[in-house]
Amino acid sequence: MQLDKVVAYHKALADTTRIKIMIMLADGELNGQVLAEKLGVTPATITHHATKLREASLINERRDKNTIYFSLNHYFIKSNASATEQLIYRNAGIDGEAESMEESRKRLKDSVIKNFFTAEGKLKHMPAQHKKKLIALQHIVSQLSRGQRYTEKEINEFIRGFHDDFATIRREFIMHQFMFRENDIYELNPQEMWAKWETLA
Repeated sequence: MQLDKVVAYHKALADTTRIKIMIMLADGELNGQVLAEKLGVTPATITHHATKLREASLINERRDKNTIYFSLNHYFIKSNASATEQLIYRNAGIDGEAESMEESRKRLKDSVIKNFFTAEGKLKHMPAQHKKKLIALQHIVSQLSRGQRYTEKEINEFIRGFHDDFATIRREFIMHQFMFRENDIYELNPQEMWAKWETLA
């Protein structure tokens, strides 16, 4: 179940040492040895917790010769904090004003699809404005099947149906949390984790 991946994200945070590691990394990239010294634990302990954090996409790893450096995945942390809030409050405060806002968003979405996609559904070019780009990406990725696992070749062929630059669009899917990738297998994330164009100014 896709919701399990959201739960796994929060489980990764439910550990004192992992929270401390993330606090240390908030000031910038550090290697495992430095983290171990600062936290008073063994390098093996850092490796264990870093693996959990990496699996939950909370940190990034970079290898320089024999040294591995860790850094925070700022976008993923912030987007999931926002997604949790939106999930909890998703049905709260629905009134006439909210309905009017929904109508305005629908008009914008329809306008982007009309102006940036051909009648055959091909993407003419990626919008430069971030909000409109997210709308275009969401329009494309929404046509994938939830719960289905795709190889990289299958994702590339799917994107080619909309635009030739499949590599860039595939990266955008991952960057904006529309999809996640593990061992070159791609799967849709829950919509609560998707980058929200609706909240942008």
